[in-house]
Order: sequence, then C-alpha cells, then structure tokens
Amino acid sequence: MATTTRITTAFTARSTAAEVIAGTDLTGRRAVVTGAASGIGVETARALAAAGAEVTLAVRDTAAGHRTAAEIKAATGAEDVRVGKLELSDPTSVRAFAAGWRGPLHILVNNAGVMASPETRTSRGWELQFATNHLGHFALATGLHGALAAAEGARVVSVSSSAHLFSPVVFEDLHFMDRPYDPWLAYGQSKTANVLFAVEGARRWSDDGITVNAVMPGGIATNLMRHIGEPEQALFNTHLQALVGEGREAPALAFKTIEQGAATSVLLASSPQLDGIGGRYFEDCAEAVPHQPGTLSGVAPHALDPEAAARLWDVSEQLLG
Repeated sequence: MATTTRITTAFTARSTAAEVIAGTDLTGRRAVVTGAASGIGVETARALAAAGAEVTLAVRDTAAGHRTAAEIKAATGAEDVRVGKLELSDPTSVRAFAAGWRGPLHILVNNAGVMASPETRTSRGWELQFATNHLGHFALATGLHGALAAAEGARVVSVSSSAHLFSPVVFEDLHFMDRPYDPWLAYGQSKTANVLFAVEGARRWSDDGITVNAVMPGGIATNLMRHIGEPEQALFNTHLQALVGEGREAPALAFKTIEQGAATSVLLASSPQLDGIGGRYFEDCAEAVPHQPGTLSGVAPHALDPEAAARLWDVSEQLLG
C-alpha cells in the first residue's frame, strides 16, 4: 500500500487568515464562500478578496450578505465582492444557484453549517444538520462541477469539525427515524460526511484538476453556537467523556479568534503548497494526524474510509434525485 507524506506548513493554530495568504496573488481567480455573512465565513471571504479574488458570498440572508460585502470592500479595497442567494437545506435553491453560475470557478469553500440544532426536518423529511451541512454542499459542489473543471486547477474546501469523532455516517438511519435524536450525534455524522465528501470528491475529480480537502477550523465562539444551552452542553460533555474514555480527564477546549479560525480554510484555498493535494483532513494549518484516544484532535479512521466515502456519494445522489 502506497504511503503519503503528511503535509505540514510554517503556520500554526495561532496563525491568522491574513498571515497564511500574505504574498499570494489571487487576481483573476473566482471564489464562492457559503455562509459568508457571519463567523469565519466573513473572514475567509475577506482574506480571499484582499488577495485579489472575485468573491461571491453565498448566503441565506442576502441583506446581511450585502452589508458584509460592503464591509469587505471598504476594509480591503476589493472591487468585486458579490452576493448570491443560497439556502442549503432547500435543493431547489441550491440548483438555482448552481444553474445561475457563469464561467469558471477556482475556489469553493463549503463553510456554512448548523450545529447541535433541535430535531428539525426539511420538507423532504431529512434531518436538518445532515441536509444542510452535507447534502446541500454536496448538491452545490456537484452542481458547480463543470465550472470547477473549467478552472483547470480548482480547489474545494469542505469545512468539517472535530465533532466528526462523535459519529460515523450511520447509513442504516441517516435521518434518525429509528433511533432517538441526539443533536451531537447528528452534527458529528454530518461532519464525518464533510470529510468523506473530500475523500471521494478528490478521487472522482482528480482528472478534472479539482482537489477537495476537509478542514477542522477549531473552536470559535460564533453564531454557529446559538443552539447550545445547558442541556446541549451537558450532552456534549457526556459525548466528550465517552470519547476520551472513563477515568480520563477530558481535554479543555482551546478557542481561537475568528481570524485564526479562518486560517486553515484560507490556506487550503490559496496556498501553492497545496497544489495537487486532495482527499485529506487538515487542522491548525497542517494535515491532521490520526486520532489518538484521550484527545479531541486528529482524524478518525471512519472519516477517511474510501468505501464509506464512495457509498455516501452514491446515497447522496439517490437522495437528491
């Protein structure tokens, strides 16, 4: 079995998006960042625009998107920051966004997400976190495949989480029809799906010059945490303790600034060091090591399983019709 060299960089968990992209010229490149009206999505879009890219903010709330676009233009001097309507939980909205795209697309950052939400189902009966975090982004990326291929060297960044350690993709019950709903297992499953998408996307699209990688941005206090009250926090602590093992002290969560949280996504989207690299999971501006018991870092084997990745791709196509 062939071995691959782990990718490391000069940057760390403390590096910022502006630092990792310094000196990189993205003039002539076109980028889409989902969820770019709040949190690390804003900083990701700001860094790409500052480096010269034409950036489209793909957002649910277009009013917030236009306010963010104006702020980015004022802060960076960038002239071409656009806004597009995108509701990831609605396949019709995703199809409309993809159908409306014209010309090549060099960078797609699948950044938007929902975390630990109350049990909610879409109009198709899909569990909301899986529908938004995975299926919506899967439909977006596959819908934009032609534009990505036309860029001749496109990059797709799939924003995952260390919560992928909580759950594999449970193919027998993706939408919690036959098991009690657990917001963290649902979130973890969707974040594993984000990594598996990168694994299979990189394999399928390598001949098109498209690379796909997954990223763990780190813990960042943003609007993503809006659903987390005391019950959700207690349940998270229970899952964390189960992960590290009985009798072991659970690791303290290290939080990053928004600027630091966007750094690894921006690195994957822009760094020449990542040319031709795909199907991997990064955290703290480097490729992650395998997960070790007792920690909340690294990547789980179930998230890099090529058979699960291929199966998820097929299941996703079937669900989306």
